[in-house]
Parts: sequence; structure tokens; C-alpha cells
Amino acid sequence: MTLLEAWATDAEIRGMSPRTIRNYRYRIANFMRFLDGKDIFAVNKIDIRDFIEEARKKGHYTGSIAFSLASISNFYDWAIFEELTDKNPVKEVRSRYLHSYKKDNEKRDRQLISIKQAANMIDYMVDIRDKAMMTVLFKTGVRRNELLSMEVDDINWNDWSITLKQTAKRSNRVVFFDQEAATILSRWLAVREERNRNGIKALWISTIGRPATEKTVIYMISKAGIALGVHNPKSSKLEEHFSAHCCRHWFTTHLRRSGMPREFIQELRGDVRKEAIDIYDHIDREELRRSYLSHIPKLGIA
Repeated sequence: MTLLEAWATDAEIRGMSPRTIRNYRYRIANFMRFLDGKDIFAVNKIDIRDFIEEARKKGHYTGSIAFSLASISNFYDWAIFEELTDKNPVKEVRSRYLHSYKKDNEKRDRQLISIKQAANMIDYMVDIRDKAMMTVLFKTGVRRNELLSMEVDDINWNDWSITLKQTAKRSNRVVFFDQEAATILSRWLAVREERNRNGIKALWISTIGRPATEKTVIYMISKAGIALGVHNPKSSKLEEHFSAHCCRHWFTTHLRRSGMPREFIQELRGDVRKEAIDIYDHIDREELRRSYLSHIPKLGIA
């Protein structure tokens, strides 16, 4: 068994999702190729700095480099646990060379579209599944992987809520949806029942009954974004791209503009609480739900 295989086996035991394991493994393997035969346990901070320098020369964004370093650091933490090494050379270098340093063309906000443009994106889509997926992204602010991991039984129709799978990035696992989303979700579930030939639990499935994938969401959003002029896949500017994360940005910004309390928005986003006092700041679920329903933008879709 190779080091990468051993690491991946351990990551699976620790509960890391298959998608995360795949992404981390790709980044770790890329780092190994960069070392060009050098013993990975003989790596020092200069090697890590050189890796960052080469990535920047290739035009990689700071976020991409940071994700690579997080993957490599995870590998070294595993190696320390397995007593294959006694050091993680990534940590001190990462804080020095990536913290707050971004190229000028990275210092941009993600694209924010209007409520009308969001409605147009949903209206553009033909398949009711795509309409429902897009509506849920806008109405809940969930991340792409959180959307794809949803199952039918996660939906609570009594209070119009969805319980998400636990992830390292999310604290609160409950998100709400409104009447518009409920209507489209109901229509999708009727169609889904006909497509679900294999009896799978996933909420989002294809026409042949297979679970939707990351590529499904990327293609769906890109196609609509290009058609409506809000997504330019050839541009290097972040603000000219539209992705699933832009839906999360849309959700957050429009709730804030509608006057929703900041702590309620943070709870719905599932942000990890950073202040000690936040841990004791209990938010009543019913109060949160009522606030959500009164502040979430209406798209005028049916």
C-alpha cells in the first residue's frame, strides 16, 4: 500500500467524504510530483515556500494554493499520528506566505445578482429538478456539497426545513425554505418518484435515476449563467463568474439588506462560532424560522 493509499484509508475511517478525499488526494499527489523524487518526510519550509512560488508563477489563485497546503498539511498530520515523521513543515510557512496576501486581481467580491436575475435563472431552466435545485441554493444559502448530500427524508414538511449532513464547516445543520421553494420541491418530488427506478435516497437524481454530481450543478449553473449574461467562463475576473457559491453570497447579502439580524444570518449560514460568548447565545428555532420567512426574498416563480 502506498503512502497516499494509506492516508486515504485513514481519511475514510475518520469520516471524510469521498469528494473531499478525492480532492485532497489530487493536491497531495501534485505536491509529490513537485518534489520530483525527494523524500516527502525530508521536506522543509524552503521546499514548501518554493512550492508556493511555483504555484503563483503558474497563475494559481491564493485560495487554490491555500487549499493545496491544507491538503498537504492534512497528510503530514496523518504521518505524525502514524509516527512516520515528527514535523509538519506546512503550518509556519502557510501563515507567513498566504495570510492576507492576494494578487490585485483576487481582491474582488464575488458577483452579486439582483432578485430579478435570480428569478430569471430559475425560469430559464427547463427540467423541474434543475429549477428545484437552483431554488434551494438561492433560498437556503447551502454549499454545493451540502446540496448534493441531501436526501428525501432530510426534508421536514411540518416546518419547511431541511436537516443537512454534518460537515466540518457547518455548525447549525437546519435550514428553512419558503412557500415558493415548497411548491417547486413538491413538483420535483412527484417527477423524482417516476425517475427513481433504483430506490435511492438522494434528493437530486438524473433522468435515469442516478445521484446528481458536482458536474451536474456546475453545468446547470454555467449554462443558465452564460445564457443570461452573468457568467463568463473565459474571464479571469472573479466578479464575472457565477457559481453555486454566488448563490450563498446572494442569500447572505439579500437577507442582510432586508434587515435580518446578523446573528440569525450567521445561524442560517451555519458559520462556525468564533467568539466564546457565541457558544452560549442560543437562538430559538421557531423565532429563526419566522424571521427567515419574513426576510427571504420572493422570486415570483411558480
